[in-house]
Amino acid sequence: MGPFEVITVAIIAVFGVKAFKEYNNKKISVDTSEVDALKSELVKLQERVATLETIVTDKSYQLGEQINKL
Repeated sequence: MGPFEVITVAIIAVFGVKAFKEYNNKKISVDTSEVDALKSELVKLQERVATLETIVTDKSYQLGEQINKL
């Protein structure tokens, strides 16, 4: 293998490594607006679950359910 071939292979390897690093950086980066939207949706759902738990554990609701079963 001659010196020109070695240099050519080295240049191709450098470009390959740069392309691979750029690909990994793009893959790792996350869209923060999507994460923020999901966080706000999670907070809303947690509030709804808390409200539903309050309704279900309310004694008047339980009494109403027992009356409906009769």
